[in-house]
Amino acid sequence: MALSSIDAQLLKRFFLAGARRIEAKKEMINELNVFPVPDGDTGTNMTLTILSAAKEVQKLENPSMNQLAKAISSGSLRGARGNSGVILSQLLRGFCKVVGECDELDIETVKTASARAVETAYKAVMKPKEGTILTVARAGAEKAEEIYGEAESFEEFGAHIIEAMQAALENTPELLPVLKEAGVVDSGGQGLVEILLGVRDAFINGDEEIVLEQEGTSKASSAPKGAANDSISTADIKFGYCTEFIIMLEKEFLMPQELEFKAYLESIGDSIVCVADDDVVKVHVHTNDPGLAIQKALTYGQLTSMKIDNMREEHNERVIKSSEISQKPAEPVKEDKPMPKKENGFIAVSIGNGMNEIFRGLGVDYIIEGGQTMNPSTEDMLTAIEAVNADNVFILPNNSNIILAASQAKALTKDKNVIVIPSKTIPQGISAMINFLDGESPENNESTMTEGMKLVKTGQVTYAVRDTSIDGFDIHVNDIMGIGDKNIAAVGQDISETAFETVKKLVSEGEAELVSVYYGEGITEEEAEALAGRITEEYDFLDVEVHEGGQPVYYYIMSVE
Repeated sequence: MALSSIDAQLLKRFFLAGARRIEAKKEMINELNVFPVPDGDTGTNMTLTILSAAKEVQKLENPSMNQLAKAISSGSLRGARGNSGVILSQLLRGFCKVVGECDELDIETVKTASARAVETAYKAVMKPKEGTILTVARAGAEKAEEIYGEAESFEEFGAHIIEAMQAALENTPELLPVLKEAGVVDSGGQGLVEILLGVRDAFINGDEEIVLEQEGTSKASSAPKGAANDSISTADIKFGYCTEFIIMLEKEFLMPQELEFKAYLESIGDSIVCVADDDVVKVHVHTNDPGLAIQKALTYGQLTSMKIDNMREEHNERVIKSSEISQKPAEPVKEDKPMPKKENGFIAVSIGNGMNEIFRGLGVDYIIEGGQTMNPSTEDMLTAIEAVNADNVFILPNNSNIILAASQAKALTKDKNVIVIPSKTIPQGISAMINFLDGESPENNESTMTEGMKLVKTGQVTYAVRDTSIDGFDIHVNDIMGIGDKNIAAVGQDISETAFETVKKLVSEGEAELVSVYYGEGITEEEAEALAGRITEEYDFLDVEVHEGGQPVYYYIMSVE
């Protein structure tokens, strides 16, 4: 029997099926990364983004279309990781803006929602690039518009849309030469197609129950859980209950109401996160009386996704079982005591104890553990922004794949002036911090920091995880690669030799006075000093500094400025 309409329960099943499909295919999507590095993460980022929404959706037993749309939109928005995850969250957000106003979906509604999804996603990207997930999404929306009125059922309608998106995906190498050279299609576009294929699978399999594993969904949430530091005693925990919930707004919640609610939460607790997005408010507070927070929240609307943890009990359990606890991805490094109020605060994404200490030494207040191997989510950013007690909060993403998530967090923050410095590498972030000037306005510092980091060229040395040809190099599994800001700088079999050749390439690209060498896990100080000595011998006009970075995956990170 042909399907002519979709109710909330059916849409819920379709959405969860799409999430399940991309989770199963994430490693295949990761392998489509243009650079054959061990941190290709598009599949992981898109999976964690949609699982964040799926976690909220699974909690809804018999949702209305409006409730379902809010759960999908809010969950994906806060769980968004990496550029691909942020774009996916914006596609879902735009789609849900339309479907949330309906009781059931017909073909016309899906056509309109698809167009809204693409419009929303394109607006979220400062410089949209064709040959990406955006192109694939647009192909589906355009096909929906083209065949609307001709398709008599969702089966026929969906089949044509998926076919158009697959064709657009196959064409992405023609739009992006770097994809063609690497012999791959766009990984984000592949991820989007996989989600739609999951929806198709759910239709074919009929009434099969779809339940995602809780272990997988838990990784998508990065809100603070329990006590911040196992080294403190339970007596040092001032507020004992970690309380979280989402308010489904039923009355006005503008800036005056938001400030009033935050002030109330501050009067009964600390570690407050309160982020409003359309008709949904995400709340987190540490308090000794969760009931007070809940009662106040109920004056604004209904509550969902409620969670209360006894932090003193949780702390004791963690101390006893500390050897069994593994660190969560992108876990923020928190301070034991509340930060004093100041004018300017700083957040940096970093990884490796050495790198973290460098940023702290430069005045960074809050380190988000993440970067190449695990991109932090929008909610990780929101948690950090809330924790930094400053009027102006500067964020250093230090990775091109994190800038969109930081910008999305900025857009969701209403009570602080958030400045995203678009640093694409850790050396750029270090340079930006060095260029910050006390006493200058936030606007002047934003300009100075951004201009200062542009003088930094970065090289990163790692190993290849697959065979490919790119930038004129034939690369094989386990080859050592030196990667510059825009392309492959060197390929070899020896780590030190490849690092040296990478520095030579960076120095040849323009004026240079200083080379900084940050050595990672598996590299000794003696090896790093030997590399520095060779650079000094080759270029006696350069100053060369060696620092312990402690970063995983990348043997060396080097900067030339």
